Formats: sequence, structure tokens, C-alpha cells
Amino acid sequence: MVLLANAVVFQIAWLLSVIGGAQQMPWLGPVAAVIALALHLRAARRPFEEVLLVLCCGMIGAGFDSFLVAAGWVTYKAGLFSEYFAPYWIITMWMLFAMTLNVSMRWLRGKPKLAAVLGFYGGPASYIAGQALGGIVLVNQFAALTALAIGWAVMMPMLMRLSENLDGMPGRRRNWIVERSQ
Repeated sequence: MVLLANAVVFQIAWLLSVIGGAQQMPWLGPVAAVIALALHLRAARRPFEEVLLVLCCGMIGAGFDSFLVAAGWVTYKAGLFSEYFAPYWIITMWMLFAMTLNVSMRWLRGKPKLAAVLGFYGGPASYIAGQALGGIVLVNQFAALTALAIGWAVMMPMLMRLSENLDGMPGRRRNWIVERSQ
């Protein structure tokens, strides 16, 4: 149930973020993220570690998505700080993604090749879905999807390793999650 709740909360907040970006309401994603992350941190035994993971993912995501924007491969309709920097609602989506690493995606730990494969396909699929919902535009689709596939294939195993080092989930819940993910 915890795994499902984590995944569902993430998906709802992800959807609200993209819809907010598409409908000129870029604040909607960060509001959803704050609520989702507050619920997540409330369950954490060591919230400090979880906050560090969330901040690290936010910085990694800000850098990666800003690279895509600066290269001219991806554009966003709303929430931009500058024409070369990722919008704030995308950065909070990366922070949301961090809350899945120690819960619903915990089963990927110790499986870097599988994490890379899932990142290779799942990362670009998420951006394609975001484009279909109107939140982003993949300007140069080939270049954008290539960069996304390679970037996510590299980042996903690294993020999983980072989540192992910054695991603030409760011991009993952590054990419950581990038992069900093996």
C-alpha cells in the first residue's frame, strides 16, 4: 500500500505540474510538490537525509533541464527564470521524483544496468507525455530525445546510488518496502 500511495501521489503531482505549465499556472506544480513532499517527509524517520536527497535531485534536474533549454532543444510555456534556465515547476518535479527513490523505486537499488535501461526509455517517455499535455515543446525532437535518453540512462543509476546514501525512510517501513521489492 505504501508503494502504491507513493507512486500515485507522485503521478498526481506530476500531472498537476505539467497541466499548470501548459495552462499558464506554473505555480500549480510547486504547490502540489510542497503538499506531496510534506506528506513524504512526515513519514521519514530521518527527514534531514530525505531533504538532502530532494535538494540534490532538484539541483541535478535544474542543471540537466537548463542544459536542454540552453541548447534550444526544449522550451517551456511558463515559469521561466530566464531563457537559458529550466522553469521552476520542472525543478520541483525533479524534487518530487526524489521522493520515489527510497519508496516506490527502491527495488531498483543494486541494479544499475536495469536503472540505466529504465532511465533510457522512461526519461524521454515522460517528456513526450509532457509535450502531449502541452507543458513543454521538444523543439529539435531528435536531439532532445537523444540527450534525454543518454542523460537519464546515466543519471538514473547515480540517483539510485545517491538515494541509498541518503535514505531517511523509517526502519520498519523501510524493511516492509525492502521485503516486497525483492
